[in-house]
Amino acid sequence: MRLTLFALLVAASCAPAGEEASAQSVAQGERLAQTRCAACHAVGRTGASPRGNAPAFRDLHNRYPVDQLAESLAEGIVTGHPDMPEASFDQAEVASLIAYLRSLER
Repeated sequence: MRLTLFALLVAASCAPAGEEASAQSVAQGERLAQTRCAACHAVGRTGASPRGNAPAFRDLHNRYPVDQLAESLAEGIVTGHPDMPEASFDQAEVASLIAYLRSLER
């Protein structure tokens, strides 16, 4: 009984930290999108992409499962058109960008 109560208390005390970390990750991902991607892509919940053929980030989940973009982000996204520069991100940046992209699905 005590062990169960202790486990519940520990879990409850960790929840806000996880939510805070998640919110922080989303915010970091948004900043990263603004600085590295917004010149071509619409990175927010509204607005058109500056480059007409660049998909809006809020629509990416309709094209592919966002989680599957993690590997491409880490290794370097290369597309079939010459205008998009090769872009690669470190592990923390990938996690933040994925968290941000997921937040746009809601």
